[in-house]
Amino acid sequence: MGPQRIVCLTEETTEWLYLLGEQDRIVGISGYTVRPRRARAEKPRVSAFLSGKIDKIAALQPDLVIGFSDMQAALADQLIRAGLNVLVTNQRSVAEIFATLRLVAGLVGAQPQAEAWIAACQRRHAEVAAAAAAWPRRPRVYFEEWDEPMISAIEWVSQLVGVAGGDDIFPELAVQRMGRDRVVADRLAPARRAPDLIVGSWCGKKFRPAAVAARAGWAAVPAVRDGRLHEIKSCDILQPGPAALTDGLEQLHRLFADWAATA
Repeated sequence: MGPQRIVCLTEETTEWLYLLGEQDRIVGISGYTVRPRRARAEKPRVSAFLSGKIDKIAALQPDLVIGFSDMQAALADQLIRAGLNVLVTNQRSVAEIFATLRLVAGLVGAQPQAEAWIAACQRRHAEVAAAAAAWPRRPRVYFEEWDEPMISAIEWVSQLVGVAGGDDIFPELAVQRMGRDRVVADRLAPARRAPDLIVGSWCGKKFRPAAVAARAGWAAVPAVRDGRLHEIKSCDILQPGPAALTDGLEQLHRLFADWAATA
């Protein structure tokens, strides 16, 4: 049977439970949820990312609250002290995302549906990687997660850049699990690594290509020179769940394929 009344503190768990056909178990969601669109109309919004309406969440009588990342530790602590069962995952890589999807599916007894979805997703990843392998050259990619300070791609994004056919210019930062350890302190460092494309996803804030292109010392960067600055919405790439593995990857691949066709 598993938990019957689940509060999802982040979007990826909500999206996953809907994909599994287990959405009736959800009794509360994050206010930042946009995927799937219907969830906002069907489920009460009870939390932000770092904070939540503890009394309102408790009143829903959930038998499980699911969150993501060390950044929700304080919120999880409040919920635990309110007597609730809390599960917080901390996935950072593509492999860890798949493992977390399996974990959640197991909790609700939806392993067959999960394995079918994961197998299809992994087949698509292989197809995308094979298509990119035929390109004469892979683009060098600077993915910016935040602008002040500049934060480079988290691990799963860096890995998806690779699957999609590009090379992350800061692979040594991608393996750092904490955002503070992925800060690009030297503002000229991305320019020196000469990315062919710049992809921005500023954690819900609108990406401003003109502001990036105007940074001192960046005029000669190939991506700036050629106008290859693009946005992928954070809901499509920075949620460590189904969205990043599907829509996020596909958007990256289209950008890179377009570049490869003209490089």
